[in-house]
Amino acid sequence: MNKWLKTMLFLVGSAFLTRLIPFSSLFRNLDTMIHEFGHALVTLLLSGSVLRIELYANHSGVTYSAIQDGGRAILVSLSGYLMASLFALLLFYLYSKGRHDWGLILATTVALIMLLMYVRGSFGMMWLGGFIALNGLMLVVWKKASKYYYLLLAFLTLEESVMGSLFLVYAAVVSPSRAGDASNLARMTSVPAIFWAILFFIFSLFCAKWALGLFFKRERVQPKLQSR
Repeated sequence: MNKWLKTMLFLVGSAFLTRLIPFSSLFRNLDTMIHEFGHALVTLLLSGSVLRIELYANHSGVTYSAIQDGGRAILVSLSGYLMASLFALLLFYLYSKGRHDWGLILATTVALIMLLMYVRGSFGMMWLGGFIALNGLMLVVWKKASKYYYLLLAFLTLEESVMGSLFLVYAAVVSPSRAGDASNLARMTSVPAIFWAILFFIFSLFCAKWALGLFFKRERVQPKLQSR
């Protein structure tokens, strides 16, 4: 079967199955956290300033920042979806190397930075605090369960990175002026929002294909190691 078709079918199946897990919806905000952190990080790297970040219960978010117009602003708008897809890929890469603890530490560090410095909203602050506490328990107390918890986070983040960009494509077709980052890029470049939305979607698919390849490679290697 074509590898791209396998990737799509696995993502659809994973999206369905993970929704059967209690409270899985809460963990989908990890993708939003990384998306908004991507905007904030690139803003700071380009000498801009981050005013505040909002995270919402419906898995959406917004980063308020000040940066010079032009190329810098374009890079900031590009960074959210790209960073989310790359982070999902990184989670699977770390898993393939047997370092899921590093992934949890990284996610916890990002959450702590956002909580202490940027997020100013009741839901966002509560979610970040709970996420940090749960990650701490997994790393210190529930180590045996941490691998499965990590895989849940990894798959949810991967699904959301793809589904979020796919929804952006839909939004860019139905209401181009309300397609989030794609709309911002369209205003700054005069290139239609649908172009940027499709670009984000294609990038997320490449990252998903690579990530799943790393996952299956790791799963094939583990039984061999256990049999020795």
